[in-house]
Amino acid sequence: MKLEVISHENSKATLHRNAPSWMSLKTAAVGSINFKSVPEGMELLNQIVNTCRSEGYEAILGPLDGDTWHSYRLVLESDGSAPFLMEPTSKEHDLAAFEQSGFQPVSKYISTKAKLKNTIGENPIEVAGVTVEPWDGENGDELIRNLFDMSTNSFSQNKFFTPISFEKFLAIYQPLLPLMQKDHVLFARDNQNALVGFLFGSRDFMDQSESPSVILKTYASRLRGVGHLLADTYHRRAIDMGFETVIHALMQEDNLSRARSEMHNAETFRKYALMGQKV
Repeated sequence: MKLEVISHENSKATLHRNAPSWMSLKTAAVGSINFKSVPEGMELLNQIVNTCRSEGYEAILGPLDGDTWHSYRLVLESDGSAPFLMEPTSKEHDLAAFEQSGFQPVSKYISTKAKLKNTIGENPIEVAGVTVEPWDGENGDELIRNLFDMSTNSFSQNKFFTPISFEKFLAIYQPLLPLMQKDHVLFARDNQNALVGFLFGSRDFMDQSESPSVILKTYASRLRGVGHLLADTYHRRAIDMGFETVIHALMQEDNLSRARSEMHNAETFRKYALMGQKV
């Protein structure tokens, strides 16, 4: 059985027996956590650890719903601001339950916020032979196919990356199509019209204030400099659309995108971690 729901009193979680390997160890993952308290969470996690140990597993990751295409990470630190669209959330006692059960951070992430006027220079970024254009809003399945091809190519070297079929990718992203706005999805193409980069952003629909932020969710590229080009283009478009603030979402702590975000005087407002434990 690859997936199992495990419960203890009023708390429950899922045990994924086919998880990304950590340090080449036989690894399981715990996801979909719903802990009612620190003691209940600890009891449940200890139960899962014992189950995995008895089955020959050497490590456990969590929270991780099987792979990084699905929900993962918990909040380490926060300034208390409300969650943004598609942000992973967790309760304060979730972290305590993991820590007190012997889990430690194995990969860390941050989200930052910046004034859009601080993200652009006097002149737009250019990459020779590359043009950027927004999605035309048509043929959502083709859009998802483009995102799939670029994502699997660009993210294959990321920590805990697991290959996924297009059918599974489609099942994840097709429900998000109504949230994908053509002005917030950008494609970079070379002079042969080949796709060399994409950017997926969004208005933060969870922010009901008079001045909501835009979210730069993710971008990827096949050519050096195209990621920077896409981000710069998106920032400028967001300003033209009347936005004032951008969220640079869920960046791995040692990723190049974090360094670029800091160059724009972006401030970290949330930190996250994927936790792990050898068993």
